[in-house]
Amino acid sequence: GHVSRRLCLTGAAAGALTLALPQPARAGAQLEEPLIDSVRTALSSAVHNKAPPLPEFATTESRMAYLRWLGEMSERLKKKIPDWPTRKEFLQTAWYEARRSGLDVGLVLGLVQVESNFRKFAVSSAGARGFMQVMPFWTRVIGDADPSKLFHMQTNLRFGCVILRHYLNRENGDLFLTLGRYNGSRGKAPYPDAVFANQRLWTF
Repeated sequence: GHVSRRLCLTGAAAGALTLALPQPARAGAQLEEPLIDSVRTALSSAVHNKAPPLPEFATTESRMAYLRWLGEMSERLKKKIPDWPTRKEFLQTAWYEARRSGLDVGLVLGLVQVESNFRKFAVSSAGARGFMQVMPFWTRVIGDADPSKLFHMQTNLRFGCVILRHYLNRENGDLFLTLGRYNGSRGKAPYPDAVFANQRLWTF
């Protein structure tokens, strides 16, 4: 059953780096569904909040933990995003947007690897765009209807994290069904399994 797959979140270890081979980009497509006004308003508000993705820390200890994470993730991501300033901006933004949406950043990075293999301008056969392969209809439903903005790093990661959080709420915290819904393959194992496997690559 899929209950065991949900435990991948807690059982993951940095030593699992060799367990999962990099997956080819194979984005699916979120399916457009009618949203009640309150949900649309809440999602739109989350997307339009202009807070910059600059990490702020209450303690020196939490700041040091973040810097250790950033250093380790930067090493792991170097082959995919060779330019250090771009890599740092990506990781900082992914960390910020994941936390902002209450998501595990390793899960978000695993999803990015499966969806786009960290390619900013990736476009799927269904028309999904960018790092997190967001469908353009979302820009009409909760944005300003400009799908070209989905190629902007922070915009793409914010849309993706907000949508993933929305699906997680709808699925009552079930990550297996949430990931399937994100990919348009709800209830089928290949996509969630791929994300969970890649999540282990980005766990620290």
